[in-house]
Amino acid sequence: MAPEESVGNVRLLRSFERRFLAARPLRSFPWQSLEEKLKESPDSELLREILQKTVKHPVCVQHPPSVKYIRCFLSELIRKHEAVHTEPLDELYEALAKILIAEESTQCYRSYLLPSGTPLTLSESTAIVSHGTTGLVTWDAALYLAEWAIENPAVFTHRTVLELGSGAGFTGLAICKMCHPKAYIFSDCHSRVLEQLRGNVLLNDLSLEPDATTDAERPLVTVAQLDWEVATVTELSAFQPDIIIAADVLYCPEVILSLVGVLQKFASCHRNQAPDVYVAFTLRNPETCQLFITEIGQARIQWEVVPPREQKLFPYEEYLETSILKLIL
Repeated sequence: MAPEESVGNVRLLRSFERRFLAARPLRSFPWQSLEEKLKESPDSELLREILQKTVKHPVCVQHPPSVKYIRCFLSELIRKHEAVHTEPLDELYEALAKILIAEESTQCYRSYLLPSGTPLTLSESTAIVSHGTTGLVTWDAALYLAEWAIENPAVFTHRTVLELGSGAGFTGLAICKMCHPKAYIFSDCHSRVLEQLRGNVLLNDLSLEPDATTDAERPLVTVAQLDWEVATVTELSAFQPDIIIAADVLYCPEVILSLVGVLQKFASCHRNQAPDVYVAFTLRNPETCQLFITEIGQARIQWEVVPPREQKLFPYEEYLETSILKLIL
């Protein structure tokens, strides 16, 4: 195999691995590149390698995506194989036969490989909106904010971080693993989200108070119930954060007004220096974004756009603009 062909195969395998483990939409996979390589090579070794990097990956075996997702992925892989090969590949059909008899669950897993190669795994709901909340899945702005944090660890190192609207917990778990905060507080208002958050923290080998150890390498992790509508200055003062972050929380006017309100309370309750605030969002509705800018302006909260992260680490689509604003309370 020529060196350039080997490099191309490595990139292709990496793309399949990361997208499959994170259960990204099948349309986002590099199917065309796979077809071209299958036409160039008469054997099925590349397909075997893809199986090892996806369905047979140790992370998938332990924490698989949904049964439906795996079935659709294997069906598409078989279609690509059959389009260019006459001999069937037994491993593909065996994997499909196994998944056809598997039972579907209401929970599934998404796994993301950190720069160290360590997997970060989340248990998520198979429904986008489940139990009246969107917080049971991971949204793209959370991935974007995590990438930026990993590139800027000094912002979080040895500091107390409070995350508003933590959802499934991806951003916070990435920061805990890669940025060495002193303490990290996940927060949300929905009981089912909080239950899932606690499970995801433990799933990724982090401890929760009061069971936290005194290991200096690990942050003190807390999962707190926080309702922006009713939170008091006294309640917020107890958190004492150095940094406040939030991702994908600008999705409707009511939530935006509540967010600005709780930030105003934080501005009034700090003892020494006000915490820095970083809000990541995907621009889906310009009017919603403009409402947030208007409201923080009226609240006399200064803001600036954070320079974009330099490297994409996690698989998500970039057809929508994602940004981070730094707020100065």
